[in-house]
Amino acid sequence: MTEPVAPSPGEGAPGTGRRAAVRCAPVGLAGLPERVTVYEVGPRDGLQNEPGLVSVETKLELIERLVAAGLGVVEVTSLARPEAVPQLADAEELISRLPPMPGVRQPVLVPNLRGFERAVALGVREVSLPASATESFARANLGRSRSESLAAFAQVARRAGERGMAVRGYISMCFGDPWEGEVDPDEVVAVAHELLAMGCRELSLGDTIGVATPGAVRRLIEVLGGAGVAPSQLAVHFHDTYGQALANTLEALRSGVTTVDASAGGLGGCPFAKSASGNLATEDLLWALDGLGVWTGVDLVALAQTSLWLAGQLGRPSPSRTVQALARQLPGRA
Repeated sequence: MTEPVAPSPGEGAPGTGRRAAVRCAPVGLAGLPERVTVYEVGPRDGLQNEPGLVSVETKLELIERLVAAGLGVVEVTSLARPEAVPQLADAEELISRLPPMPGVRQPVLVPNLRGFERAVALGVREVSLPASATESFARANLGRSRSESLAAFAQVARRAGERGMAVRGYISMCFGDPWEGEVDPDEVVAVAHELLAMGCRELSLGDTIGVATPGAVRRLIEVLGGAGVAPSQLAVHFHDTYGQALANTLEALRSGVTTVDASAGGLGGCPFAKSASGNLATEDLLWALDGLGVWTGVDLVALAQTSLWLAGQLGRPSPSRTVQALARQLPGRA
């Protein structure tokens, strides 16, 4: 469980203008797991949609702060073509300057074999592959058909397996696509089977444009289970376009999933799907899980302070409701 929010020295004293955060005692709900792995995507998915460039120094400090807050998995960047995602064009410099972080997973997204070769040269030990459930988004995101992109990913996965590297598969547009509309769960199943067959250890189900609701989440996980893809093989990745990301996450957890993608401060979007809004905020997720008695190992206060610091670097408030609430009580923004 995350640490409860406690007053800093002097909070609540006359003239300070601060009060300690108030929350109820943890109360669990039936069907939830005891532990959840938070897969932090802020440095990659959170920053890739920024209108301006963020310095390598700021990104390095962000990653170090995230790890210090207790996050055990931090997806650090993407080795996409610099002209495709200019916000992450500094990926090689960033990776080469990352300090040793024993016990912390630092996956890197690679869109193709060239990106994988760059990752190997930089000593990366874990990669993720950006597949799509739909034909339209495969072409918009990668410039290839769905079948062509999966064939390319199979080459990457094979070479990664030869080196003992872990491979994760993202499946974007699992619920709705801005070009194709509602997505048939069977399309997700077909892509999931191909990714597992090529050696992916985990599949992240992406609601890229944030249109899912809890019933659709449960249905998709049940359909996948009926097709032989167990909840233990899945993660979920929700965007909060319609304010449903946290509700959808809790339904996924009730359905047996125990890994959740989230972005510190709720940053994010998708440069290839303009209707995608920010990711589920890691702090909002932690506030809910802490109140449910679910262990994550992440320090909510330290993470909120990190998001307040990052908001200052970006020059705008954090979209996370939890960060906004805690900002009125935390001692400073650094």
